[in-house]
Amino acid sequence: MTSSHGPASPWSDLERPPLNATALRRALLVPGGLWTSLDVVAATGSTNSDLAARAAELSEGAVLVAEEQTSGRGRLDRVWSAPARSGLFFSVLLRPRVPAERLAWLPLLTGVAAATGLARAAGVDMSLKWPNDLLVKVRREDGVKEERKAGGILAERAGGAAGPADDAIVVGLGLNVTLRADELPVPTAGSLALADAVSTDRDPLLRAVLRSLELWYGRWTAVDGDPAACGLQEAYAAGCATLGRAVRAELPGDRTLTGEAVAIDGGGRLVVERADGGGREAVGAGDIVHLRPAD
Repeated sequence: MTSSHGPASPWSDLERPPLNATALRRALLVPGGLWTSLDVVAATGSTNSDLAARAAELSEGAVLVAEEQTSGRGRLDRVWSAPARSGLFFSVLLRPRVPAERLAWLPLLTGVAAATGLARAAGVDMSLKWPNDLLVKVRREDGVKEERKAGGILAERAGGAAGPADDAIVVGLGLNVTLRADELPVPTAGSLALADAVSTDRDPLLRAVLRSLELWYGRWTAVDGDPAACGLQEAYAAGCATLGRAVRAELPGDRTLTGEAVAIDGGGRLVVERADGGGREAVGAGDIVHLRPAD
């Protein structure tokens, strides 16, 4: 017989209680609302992959939450891992009826929604690193606060080239909530707890993020995805820690671009004022490194 508080028990760490799926459904699955189903699983490889595989049979607004992800992925196929119940790891299935050229705004919209929802629910200032990282400020031993990555967003098309789920997009979010300093996968990682959040109760945090996402998604789709008309472009720029910074953009084809990030254009691209005097260039895909003055 296995003890109910053994290593595999959801109560094995009392500081990290399991999510209450019943209460979450009661709070979020409301008539006329965006969210249509919500499932919580103990562990899975990737919530994005699981939702994408079922996209053809699911309605828009399906939510899948995992207490632990064993094969979580970030942008550029980076691995995302964390102890069970130490964060929020979830994906949502959306079918936005907006022009294709505006779909690039969906992960940016998710970042704005998460940052604004968590600011209210967790009492922590969160900023955005283009295109889809969530940053918090963590106090070092010397008392200086430094930016750390606490979360990331990954948006993927769910269907094949001609599959019935071809219009579906799965958006996944991973967020470190109670990750401790000795559990950080890399020194540049952070968590809400390390950023002195006033609350690390994951149930209200998840509700806050999903309600904020529903609000922003509704505004965006109501204007055919126009980021200026719904205030999304302005909100993203206001919360973007990349703007005004010296950056190095590592671009496809092993090309790099160095300069100052000066704007987010209407397509959701990062506009960089080239350091070599070559004018401005809009970056639509690539890895952005925030440079310090000495870099």
